[in-house]
Amino acid sequence: MSTDPAPPPAAPRLWIAPAAVLLGLAGGVFSTLFIEILGSAFGSPLAHPTPAVSLTADYLFDFSFVAAALWFAVLQAGMRPADFGYRTIAWKLGVAAFAIAAVGYYVLTALYSSLQKLHGTDRLPSELGVSHSTAAAIATAFFVCVVAPIAEEFFFRGFLFGVLRRMRVSVAGRQLGPWLAAVIVGLLFGLAHTGSAASQYLLPLGFLGFVLCLVRWRTGSLYPCMALHSVNNCLALGVNQLDWGAGLILLLIAGSLLVIAAVTGPLSRWPDTRSRTAEAG
Repeated sequence: MSTDPAPPPAAPRLWIAPAAVLLGLAGGVFSTLFIEILGSAFGSPLAHPTPAVSLTADYLFDFSFVAAALWFAVLQAGMRPADFGYRTIAWKLGVAAFAIAAVGYYVLTALYSSLQKLHGTDRLPSELGVSHSTAAAIATAFFVCVVAPIAEEFFFRGFLFGVLRRMRVSVAGRQLGPWLAAVIVGLLFGLAHTGSAASQYLLPLGFLGFVLCLVRWRTGSLYPCMALHSVNNCLALGVNQLDWGAGLILLLIAGSLLVIAAVTGPLSRWPDTRSRTAEAG
């Protein structure tokens, strides 16, 4: 696989990564509390919010991190969509990266699960009322399989890893910055699911975050990351929460990937006036 293209001349400063994490977390906590308090005025219990309130809070929580990344990346660092990994690659490279990452992740996760005797399911879909009604199931599936992969891949792999991989850390003459960045982002990705996933699943989720960083790094593209993230969520939702058969799960996967492609695909054609200006100069 090819390595990620060289960073642009005006690379963002490393401090914007932790700053965006803190700002996104503050915005997410504030928006969640605001929605839950607002919901309580209409009969939603504060201790156990209704699915509609929980879903709205989750949308705003993810949006807070996206907004924080955009603030620092676009306004402070002048980054463009291509800098986040919104660039097309050869389909063979994308499929190969997807397949290798998926096999590695699921094999090691299965081994970990057998050793730790994991049981239980993700709590988030249940909190969002996935089994309460058809409308709740559709809204939950859209958030879990489309919104979360777009927003989380943008923040964790597109922005956070994109900034931190530029760390200069050398051991025995070997540059380890991207590897260290992948470990840090993987840990943060696992911790970000505290509360929505059982504690024993945080380590596998952290490993998934690490693997997705490697995919982003070695392909230079965010699209295989979003695809693997979405497929993983579709499988978890369809198998563990909805008890769907293979046919419905495949339809969920295909539909989710098509929506993600329609929403994020145009970003790969975003004109980079910065590059043209540099070439003209």
